[in-house]
Amino acid sequence: MERRTIGAGALAVGAVGLGCMPMSWAYSGSRQRGDESARAVHRALDLGVTLLDTADMYGPFTNELLLGRVLRERRAEAFVSTKVGLLVGDQHIVANGRPGYVKRACDASLRRLQTDVIDLYQLHRADPEVPVEETWGAMAELVQAGKVRALGLCAVGARGGRRSGARMHDATLRQLRRVQQVFPVTAVQAELSVWSPEALEALLPWCAARGVGFLAAMPLGNGFLTGTLRPGEGFEPDDLRARHPRFTAEMMAANQPIVAGLRRVAGRYGGEVTAAQVALAWVLAQGAHVVPVPGTKRGRWVAENAGAVEVRLSAEDLAELGRLPAAQGSWD
Repeated sequence: MERRTIGAGALAVGAVGLGCMPMSWAYSGSRQRGDESARAVHRALDLGVTLLDTADMYGPFTNELLLGRVLRERRAEAFVSTKVGLLVGDQHIVANGRPGYVKRACDASLRRLQTDVIDLYQLHRADPEVPVEETWGAMAELVQAGKVRALGLCAVGARGGRRSGARMHDATLRQLRRVQQVFPVTAVQAELSVWSPEALEALLPWCAARGVGFLAAMPLGNGFLTGTLRPGEGFEPDDLRARHPRFTAEMMAANQPIVAGLRRVAGRYGGEVTAAQVALAWVLAQGAHVVPVPGTKRGRWVAENAGAVEVRLSAEDLAELGRLPAAQGSWD
């Protein structure tokens, strides 16, 4: 597996990461099986997929517990990324950025993950009731205490970040400028994919100019860009896609030309290359500091995603993908 470095500290990770959220939260609960997911994490490490991305809210807590089972045996092979700042209640999610809470949450994550240090501790969302500098300062103290190696920031969601006339990531950039004055940002995590390329406008260049790593969340468009989802099939009620405007049968049908374009490019590389691998290769081509973090809970897809590092898109391929129609349907 190709290695990439993120942040000024040059932390080395596999070029493709593993998003662990689908193993415990937000996707098709009936298909979540702990043993199968644990095998998928083992498969990832076998292939050099070292960056394991989780959060205390996934489950909540059960995702970190699942990873802890694997890390107990293979901690030295993994780069552990988890998040803090969101609490899951009954039908609602709230932010908590109070310094005391952040420190307690870190200790709890360390116990669940069965490790004595978190490689990348990310602020999931800033608390509107707490200055982000205070939250970030508490996280910086965790670095100084040896409990965390580096800090990262997750981008503000599309809905929360938009104002009249504002670009999608303006709110995130404002937060980054503020926290960077307190302690260095090692990585930013935000959505980036063929059908959600907005980070290319300002956020990705900001990271590149400062040596900050970029973790590309949802690089497969929540599964749509794999070409395995069919319009009208529907989703389980607990699946986040059941409520997303882009995943109505009408919008999925309207966005099929994007999948067709990925398949067309994949076809030039022989029958072994898939649309999903082309989508990930496009993300990898956006910069040496970019690490896509596709989420899955099955070893089969882990292996397919890891194989994307072998797909080297030509300039013509990238130009063709750049001409694909913009995605239809709101993402809010």
